[in-house]
Amino acid sequence: MQRILRRLALSGTLFALLAGSAVASVSAASPHEFVGHVYVNNNSAIHNGVAGFDRHRDGTLTPIAGSPFVTGGAGTGAPLGSAGAIQFSANGRYVLAVDAASNDISVLRVREDGSLRLVDTVSSNGMTPVSIAVHRHLVYVANAGPGGSNYTGFRLHRGGQLEPIRHSTVWLPDDAMPGQILFSGDGRTLAATRVGPAAGPSYIDSFRVGRDGRLIAAPGSPFPAQRIGPFGSEFRPTNPNQLFVSNAHDGALAGSVSAYHVAVDATLTPIGASPFADNQTAPCWVEISHDGRYLFAINTASSSISRYRIAPNGGMTLIC
Repeated sequence: MQRILRRLALSGTLFALLAGSAVASVSAASPHEFVGHVYVNNNSAIHNGVAGFDRHRDGTLTPIAGSPFVTGGAGTGAPLGSAGAIQFSANGRYVLAVDAASNDISVLRVREDGSLRLVDTVSSNGMTPVSIAVHRHLVYVANAGPGGSNYTGFRLHRGGQLEPIRHSTVWLPDDAMPGQILFSGDGRTLAATRVGPAAGPSYIDSFRVGRDGRLIAAPGSPFPAQRIGPFGSEFRPTNPNQLFVSNAHDGALAGSVSAYHVAVDATLTPIGASPFADNQTAPCWVEISHDGRYLFAINTASSSISRYRIAPNGGMTLIC
């Protein structure tokens, strides 16, 4: 069983590099050949880089001249357990990427043609950064350790420089294995998943975000996950008080997605019959449609995508 779980975890981290660590910009349709750009954190050993692509109207991608663009740090060169390892700044002017092997965060300016220019590379204040959360000028990173597992906050300045927020670091046990960190749409809540050991226990951290950018743990946080291996997460775009989390390590054909109500103090309460089974293996990443009506879960070990319909109260019905 341990071998199966390790294989599932490896499969999931590989897909994170190919899909979960990608961000895309979108522009309105125009006479130009492309309609946006896509960026991928390569996690390259020794000299990490961000690959950039022009996205065409038919969905095809072509490399941007000069890609990949150096980050100034180093990746691991191996699959990385990560969701959100690359993000846009709120204004879309910058791409932020983790350098997991050199324990850095890199900020790259997006030029008019989509190419990137390195602006800043700073310490993540921990070991093995795996995920970044951005809301307006606030940036938080999840460091996976060991020996430096934590969440740490930064301020992103207008010129692209990152400044650590004093006393913002929340330290974690070495076996926490954070997978993703993310802000709610209104920026009032920050949540993060602790994948934990293969046999559990697993947790979800939830915080209120203070006016000074520092985190205030919700009463009862960290909350025990409903299943082993909470990983990919998303707040509902149309309701920042609803959080959805995939449960990836519960075994063959036992995948599920949990739904939580987020209170004003950031307390998490399961919604309805949560968790909602998808009868697949290792759902690692979730994505919600912009209208908030549907959730898609990528089942890494089943090579499938599950689709749920989300009710107004956050309950879900499996469609396929």
